[in-house]
Amino acid sequence: MSIPAFGVGTFRLQGQVVIDSVRNALDVGYRAVDTAQIYENEAEVGQAIAESGVAREDLFITTKIWVPNYAQGKLIPSLQDSLAKLRTDYVDLTLIHWPAPGNGVTVAEFMTALAEAQSQGLTRQIGISNFPIAETRAAIAAIGREAIATNQIELSPYLQNAALTAFLKEQGIHVTSYMTLAYGKVLKDPVINQIAERHDATPAQVALAWALQLGYSVIPSSTKRENLASNLLAQQLRLTADDMAAIAALERNGREVSPEGLAAAWD
Repeated sequence: MSIPAFGVGTFRLQGQVVIDSVRNALDVGYRAVDTAQIYENEAEVGQAIAESGVAREDLFITTKIWVPNYAQGKLIPSLQDSLAKLRTDYVDLTLIHWPAPGNGVTVAEFMTALAEAQSQGLTRQIGISNFPIAETRAAIAAIGREAIATNQIELSPYLQNAALTAFLKEQGIHVTSYMTLAYGKVLKDPVINQIAERHDATPAQVALAWALQLGYSVIPSSTKRENLASNLLAQQLRLTADDMAAIAALERNGREVSPEGLAAAWD
């Protein structure tokens, strides 16, 4: 089992907008789709997938458990509800969306419940999202590092998470990068644009190729078919060592997302 290198994200997309985005993504060649309970679009994602004509076994569907559903007696029923909305008997990957320290459910409890969902066949793989090192250690202590397929984290040229990504590599836990374009901010960066010009590529392709070359998976989203198709081409772009070094120098701890009560202390 492995995590696809490239998928389409659906954060902040709802209604017909997310249906069109997922349908277009599948039509231009995407086979991995990332959603979450809190996105409130699982039913629309399920509709788009059902109408796409793509066989279920050719798809990789990820969802994430939301905070009120972390408790032992709630996690599995909530995932079953997600499966019904997604119109599938299983998802390929289920993540705990945020550590949410202090919400009354321990890491050990929700990771054990997640592992039980996997043992019941509701999800092929399991993992975590937005987990710093300490919380990742707690998840490993609960179910073992081999059971954790990925840690999906905010990661971009402006937020490179050196300590966390080094720890995850050491533990053999794959990194999935979300918000790789930093809400579009990196698309305006002069260094990124210079690299793009040299390669006859787009700034988005450069940022995504950077993450891919570091061994991370990416899940960019777009409401435009042409951007979905263009982003996918990042897989063919090979950046030079000088390009990678120039992007590495853009680090500025530029975190975009850190909701109070959900995030734990960042490394």
